[in-house]
Amino acid sequence: MTVIDSTPVTSSSVDACAPTVPEPPRPDGRDHYTIKEVAALTGLRPHTLRWYEQIGLLPQVERSHAGQRRFDNRDLEWLACVTKLRLTGMPVAEMVRYAELVRHGADTYEERQRMLERTHREVLATIAELHDTLTVLDAKIDFYADARRASERA
Repeated sequence: MTVIDSTPVTSSSVDACAPTVPEPPRPDGRDHYTIKEVAALTGLRPHTLRWYEQIGLLPQVERSHAGQRRFDNRDLEWLACVTKLRLTGMPVAEMVRYAELVRHGADTYEERQRMLERTHREVLATIAELHDTLTVLDAKIDFYADARRASERA
């Protein structure tokens, strides 16, 4: 039997995902990054970053006078959130819908909460499935280890 703690987590009223890095990479206020730097910091390919912007998953990124994208710390925080949502298995279309709701402001809190609660339930179900899978794997590993030891003794 798998036991999962489903105690609600309380959070602040800020609607941002916590960044994966405790402090911004450039805390000195010079928080403009090239697409290559963002790719290195996030693990996302430049092509993926452009696509995220194109489909509306990433808000329009500031551009330099030469037209080059200039990401800031807020973009990095949003990408950290998007990356976590992607890891949950949330479809890209649903992530885009979530991004649209965020842009629409506080009037969409209820719908965003419902989306995240649904994703939360799905993640818990996946975790339970994986725990069950680990139980099967552990039993098989133990079986083969015991069988190997028995054959070595014979």
